Amino acid sequence: MKILNYVMAAAFLFSAVVQYNDPDPFVWMLIYGLACAACALAIMGRLNWVFPAAVGITALAWAVTLAPGVVGKVGFGELFEAFEMKDERVEVAREMGGLLIVAFWMSALVFQSLRRTAPRA
Repeated sequence: MKILNYVMAAAFLFSAVVQYNDPDPFVWMLIYGLACAACALAIMGRLNWVFPAAVGITALAWAVTLAPGVVGKVGFGELFEAFEMKDERVEVAREMGGLLIVAFWMSALVFQSLRRTAPRA
């Protein structure tokens, strides 16, 4: 799990860095930066489950708000046809995907943290 946390921390850091030219970079850098921080805390063994739970719930709620503009309107293949922004709906679909990745990994960190702190019988 530690290796996966290194990989995800690097991915989230990269995601935060490439947001500098986004129309609203602060919120995207913040969510990816918080996800990276959660991974770093997990690597150091200092992660409390509350932090990734809050980040994950925030990311999931945000993704849900983007879903109406994406679900049924963007094909999976369209997400990978071009690296640059193809059009607004593809951009929103990519953003929703990033948020879902954050939410998924934060849930993994919550379970990891709870398992580590669970009383042993």
